[in-house]
Amino acid sequence: MADSKREIERKYELPGRPDSEKPPGLPDLTGAGNVAAVRARGVQELDAVYYDTPALRLNADTLTLRRRTGGEDAGWHLKFPVATGVRDEIRAPLSDTLPPELAGLVRSRVRDAELIPVVRLRTSREVSLLLDGRGAPLAEVAVDTVRARRLPGTGHPRADTAWTEVEVELADGADPAVLDAVEKRLRKAGLRPAASASKLGRALAAGGRTAEGRKTARKGGRADGAPHAPVTAGDHVLAYLRAQVTAIVAQDPAVRRDLPDSVHQLRVATRRLRSTFRTHRKVLDRTVTDPVGEELKWLAAELGVDRDHEVLSERLAGLVDAVPGTLLLGPVRARLRIWTAGGRTGSRARTVAVLDSERYLTLLATLDALLAAPPLRPAAAKAPEKVLPARIDRAYERLAERIDGALAMAPGEGRDLALHDARKAAKRARYAAEAAVPALGKPAKRFARRIKAVQTVLGDHQDSVVAREVLRDLAIRAHAAGESAFTWGLLYGQEETRAERRERELPQVWEAASDPALRTGLGARPRG
Repeated sequence: MADSKREIERKYELPGRPDSEKPPGLPDLTGAGNVAAVRARGVQELDAVYYDTPALRLNADTLTLRRRTGGEDAGWHLKFPVATGVRDEIRAPLSDTLPPELAGLVRSRVRDAELIPVVRLRTSREVSLLLDGRGAPLAEVAVDTVRARRLPGTGHPRADTAWTEVEVELADGADPAVLDAVEKRLRKAGLRPAASASKLGRALAAGGRTAEGRKTARKGGRADGAPHAPVTAGDHVLAYLRAQVTAIVAQDPAVRRDLPDSVHQLRVATRRLRSTFRTHRKVLDRTVTDPVGEELKWLAAELGVDRDHEVLSERLAGLVDAVPGTLLLGPVRARLRIWTAGGRTGSRARTVAVLDSERYLTLLATLDALLAAPPLRPAAAKAPEKVLPARIDRAYERLAERIDGALAMAPGEGRDLALHDARKAAKRARYAAEAAVPALGKPAKRFARRIKAVQTVLGDHQDSVVAREVLRDLAIRAHAAGESAFTWGLLYGQEETRAERRERELPQVWEAASDPALRTGLGARPRG
């Protein structure tokens, strides 16, 4: 089984010849911050082979996949960037072939391409531990003498290079301030931050393009194109679409790792794509985008099984936690845990199965093809100021019709459904404005913010509707089991009151979003 480790480190280049066989010594790091002692741990001989596709798809997104022998953590390692100097390393035991759990985590990027050895690194690592006054580890310092060989298969000839560098990795639970103190001491001794963020990147740069160069050329995910800044309306729409495809590809492994909010972020990206296709039918040929939109609708629905259960579980747990102990009659928490676990197990397995399906891979390939050769209509060549405001205005009118219709209805199931439809329209109007922000600036940003407030009210109302359905079901189950249903009824009443409060708030929030100045600022006609 694979396990995960958060890796926080900094890399430095040693002064002198980069290919020095014997690295110069480090300065004394005792007294740097809380460092009370430095303990030598000897030399490790590491041999790592890095894998990627022939087009270096993993490297383009700053992921690294390697099989390493030697040292204390021999095995397969897959690293995901989190922030500058911070990566999540997923480890699996040493084996001859790539473990399935790691193969799944790179699938959204690798697709059907072959993973091949691209670089071999042999490293002689001299390790020292930095300890505090109690003997607890603060950081590990490694002086690495590296011999790298770029392997054939990526369109570049085999190339050898060598260098020496220093890695300082924060110990688990240690204060990151120690890294600043150590860096200050190293800089004083003449060391400088490494130009390359990884050994793999440095090795690949010997005789070929760097990851940064390839990423600039590709501009997000598998889709080529648009290295220039957006100019036309079509440019801006495509830039927004590329960002969503990139988000899907990036969130795929996060969903597989069950990271918080990952399903939600992946689902939002699919919705934004589909909404943009529908909003910008004057820019993109709908005969091409409509079938893709249907596949995105399928994906969002499948992801919703997991996401909706997650949201409901959190909401119901919060409701139960807020109930005074004297009003918790019966095994309320236990029944809620059973409901949560039961739904989570089934929905989780279903979500991963969707990401492993050929239908999903085909969708990713279709999105790549669409962005590589977009089906542009004549309006795409026009200035964004001539096209985008009208599309935002159309989405706004659609939202206005739905909200006005819902507010005119009597409270009840029909109104609840109408408000849910209005929520969908609010998302579409918001996404249309967000896509236009780079072109239209602050007016689009203000409009999107006001519409988001409307969406929030409608979303909480809909969540309350769904929560009441589950609470009623839990009450029925509790009663059938001979338990008290009092608490479930109490929570049902609270949700009913919350929904009524949201309905009372909606007209005021909608009035703020309907301010004619917001729309005229976008260049749209005011509503009559």
